[in-house]
Amino acid sequence: MNTKYFDLINQTFYFPQEEFTLNKDNLLFHNIDLMKLVEQYGSPLKFTYLPQISNNIQKAKGWFRNAMEKHKYEGKYYYCYCTKSSHFEYVMNEAFKNNIHVETSSAFDINIVEKLLESGKINKNTFVICNGFKRDQYIDNIARLINSGHNKTIPIIDNYEELDLLQEKINGKFKIGIRIAAEEEPKFEFYTSRLGIGYRNIVPFYRKQIQENKNLELKMLHFFINTGIRDTSYYWNELLKCLKVYISLKKECPSLDSLNIGGGFPIKNSLAFEYDYQYMIDEILNQIKIACEEADVDVPNIFTEFGSFTVGESAGAIYQVLYQKQQNDREKWNMIDSSFITTLPDTWAINKRFIMLAVNRWNDQYERVLLGGMTCDSDDYYNSEQNMNAIYLPKYNKEKPLYIGFFNTGAYQETIGGYGGLHHCLIPQPKHILIDRDENGILATEVFSEQQDAEDVLKILGYDKK
Repeated sequence: MNTKYFDLINQTFYFPQEEFTLNKDNLLFHNIDLMKLVEQYGSPLKFTYLPQISNNIQKAKGWFRNAMEKHKYEGKYYYCYCTKSSHFEYVMNEAFKNNIHVETSSAFDINIVEKLLESGKINKNTFVICNGFKRDQYIDNIARLINSGHNKTIPIIDNYEELDLLQEKINGKFKIGIRIAAEEEPKFEFYTSRLGIGYRNIVPFYRKQIQENKNLELKMLHFFINTGIRDTSYYWNELLKCLKVYISLKKECPSLDSLNIGGGFPIKNSLAFEYDYQYMIDEILNQIKIACEEADVDVPNIFTEFGSFTVGESAGAIYQVLYQKQQNDREKWNMIDSSFITTLPDTWAINKRFIMLAVNRWNDQYERVLLGGMTCDSDDYYNSEQNMNAIYLPKYNKEKPLYIGFFNTGAYQETIGGYGGLHHCLIPQPKHILIDRDENGILATEVFSEQQDAEDVLKILGYDKK
């Protein structure tokens, strides 16, 4: 009878996989021995494998290049990084090795852009696409960037008032885009996105406020839906509606030359994950080309704003199972040495799944368990499936410590979890390390941040005001 944890994984999924292999009974992630990390740095531990950021950027660029060659698509492609996925400098430093562009969401993003310009990570040829609802400081910062001479800054108009606010602050002529307020999938509680301007209102808005204004140059139409880029009738229907607006606008506005299809590429959240990225890009470009040819207008340049896809698959978290609690005849709780609410907030807030695997003891027998965090909150637990309340791990043995890893956690978790701040029940933020490879493939690790201690927390709470 196959009762080892390895047998369970092997008979359930195709294993090993590109990023997951074994060294005896220890898990390797991109050929990194995770148990060696634990032995060196302890747990709980967060890590970021920097080369994976560049790997994913180059994959996407290759897919778009292939599709453009296949369809003889005459527009250009621009990869923008969506900063809100992870604002950290180490992410930016790696991402901008790849000749990409940047998308911002709020005021402080512009301060980061200015730092990147100062350090030479980006330059005057880097597009800065400014999304989000813009007020006061964000408007001021965008204007400062444009007035300083960065003429590839493109604020995307989200509402009618923003245009006037920007013109009050910006000297002379500047470029703009308009965001379409997409209609949401029927399962949503609302019909239309709160972001952008409705499909039917965009051309009248252009005629009324932009067409005769010599200081404005409309360059881009922005399109994004919350469910992301997926092969569904809903997505294709919304894309075709967007193309109708683009074509109508292009016929009246010669300066319009770019379509921004936003972000929304999914990332791997299971060993059974399947998604044909090349097919989706092929079909998107094909649909755009067909629509434009039928209308006798030039195809647009394509911009994307991949955030989770850029950084998500680069990171993970490792925990130790501290103790097992048998709460009744069926439920065994494995308690980890941290909190899901603290370190992986999306597992708690939106029932998000990440890849979860044992880090060691793959040749031991497995058992069905539940995973609980350290806080006294009943919601501090992890479900492998939204509707299945148990997962499988090597059997708990007090004499043989068990470590578990959560993978592809690099997007949003640090900022949503409140990096450097207070966390639920004052559970400390884990140590975070960065992993890189040199040109010879040799691994190097460094500590980005130590685990929070009592002094860090007490200072935030006001007990130490020195």
